[in-house]
Amino acid sequence: MRYRRLGASDLDVSVISLGSWLTYGVGVERDRAIACVRRALDLGVNLIDTANVYGRGAAETLLGEALAGVPRNSYILATKVFGEMGPDDKGLSRKQIEKQLDASLKRLRVDHVDLYQCHRYDPNTPLEETMEALTAAVKAGKTRYIGFSEWSPRNIEDAFALKGVERFVSSQPQYSLLWRRPEKSVIPLCAANGVSQIVWSPLAQGVLTGKYPPGAPPPRESRAASDDMSGPIRGWLRPEVLQAVERLKPLAREAGVSLAQFALAWVLREPNVASAIVGASRPDQVDENAAAADLDVDPALFARAEGIVAEVPARAA
Repeated sequence: MRYRRLGASDLDVSVISLGSWLTYGVGVERDRAIACVRRALDLGVNLIDTANVYGRGAAETLLGEALAGVPRNSYILATKVFGEMGPDDKGLSRKQIEKQLDASLKRLRVDHVDLYQCHRYDPNTPLEETMEALTAAVKAGKTRYIGFSEWSPRNIEDAFALKGVERFVSSQPQYSLLWRRPEKSVIPLCAANGVSQIVWSPLAQGVLTGKYPPGAPPPRESRAASDDMSGPIRGWLRPEVLQAVERLKPLAREAGVSLAQFALAWVLREPNVASAIVGASRPDQVDENAAAADLDVDPALFARAEGIVAEVPARAA
């Protein structure tokens, strides 16, 4: 496993991290989910990412169980706040940040998280209030660092301009061979200000594994065939996307790796990416994804891959 420094923090995070969106506490049964977490730790994955809204607390609860008894200094725990947890329970107000952070810590069975992230931007709360509440959380020892997910460049710049508050160290955008939007503004802005990317959906919800051939029904045990997990992947199952992915497979073979490993290595070629979050419903998937951490792929193959996917019409956010 390789590690990279997370922005201006003192955290060295594994370049492959384990996420829990749609999976743990929701779409994957308990024992298998716990086995995935333990396998990730065995392989040197030290960053575990979750959010309060995943399964309305179910993912955090599962991770609290899976990490029970594991030395707290052996892993880096990240969670998020913003999503709706109940009637009038949403956003980044001071009250919500205090309430939701305490609830997350209880579910996770820890006294602090290493990274507390704003899951989205809250246009209904003054940014000053949000940043002051996050600063208070750091000073109280409930989180070591703070980050954000899917903020616009203007949102990010506004936060950087505030004085006397904690500085963000991480950004969590969607980023993959099929979704390169952060490259235009977010990545350069963050790189210039001590903020690293922890990217989600680096495999485009599993489409970049190559498991969805054009014109064929999805494999029975795949995310696309699951009632609980299939929603976000549907936008990637367009024929033109799947046909482009088929054209990527020979490049992965030429590199001597699986297509999933090729796609993860492509994301990690970007120096500002500290870690790529992967999901896993079986321990063997953790094995395959973690192996991408140690790959050195010929940049010429990446360039050819970029040419192939550039022909695919862009999808909506």
